Amino acid sequence: MTSVITVPPSLDDQTFEHVLEQLAPLPVDQKILVDARHTRWSSPYGLTALLTLGQTRSERMSFTGPETEETASYWQRAGFYEHAEKVFEMHGHVPRPRAAASESNVLLEITAVARSDDVHDVVEKIQAKAQAILVNELNLDPMATMRFAMTLSEVCQNIVEHAGTTGWVAVQTYRYRQRLGRRVVVIAVCDAGIGFRKSLESSQGRKLSDRWDDAMALEDALIRGVSRFRDPGRGQGLAGVRRYVGKWEGKLAIRSGTARIAIVPAWEDDVPLREGLPAFPGAQVQITIPERVVQR
Repeated sequence: MTSVITVPPSLDDQTFEHVLEQLAPLPVDQKILVDARHTRWSSPYGLTALLTLGQTRSERMSFTGPETEETASYWQRAGFYEHAEKVFEMHGHVPRPRAAASESNVLLEITAVARSDDVHDVVEKIQAKAQAILVNELNLDPMATMRFAMTLSEVCQNIVEHAGTTGWVAVQTYRYRQRLGRRVVVIAVCDAGIGFRKSLESSQGRKLSDRWDDAMALEDALIRGVSRFRDPGRGQGLAGVRRYVGKWEGKLAIRSGTARIAIVPAWEDDVPLREGLPAFPGAQVQITIPERVVQR
């Protein structure tokens, strides 16, 4: 018997939790169909997290995509189906690849990251597009482009150094109507690797407290700059990401294991720390940089 997991109509970092809530009680050998037929929209996080979901079971899950042609076509342009065919048993209609439109809000199609060379390729692909979007459309300082590329590199490098498996990255821009009514650029990086807690536990000589769990591991990594590497200066990458995001009043959220931590700007009403979430391996990161309002 196959269990059906229903993907919400609108899929982002918040609603993806509904997918994990359905998955959590199922046995590891359960046959699963991930049903996205009625999904109408997805953030970059939603698409990369779906691919990550497909890596989490030894028994390959089945997947059926959106029935709406517009949505399916967009997922194709974003690169989802190219990678989904490698991690899911595909069912239903799979749209054919089309030539990318000249005007696209996809800054970086979904890209697999496993090695440092992949990270360099990602940064090279996005630098020219990032300059145009960040400066001309989001009104950020030209210096923001260099830091944006460094931020993208850092979160991707975390996959290479900590995940132990292939991860996925995507970058997109769109109008964030729900909170801001402004355009944003969003980076999503997801993997199904060992996660922050196990990564930090691998550090030699590390003493674990009674409270040690996924939430504390995230606090150590993001707030206190702790790294599993003993070299001076290691672990400061995420601190640099946090400073960059803060400078531009952005949002940074990281989910790992059963916890999620967020640096929450004034325009968002998310909570800084959530614990007791459905277990999900690896680490899932979302960075949101909003358009700067220029005072006339």
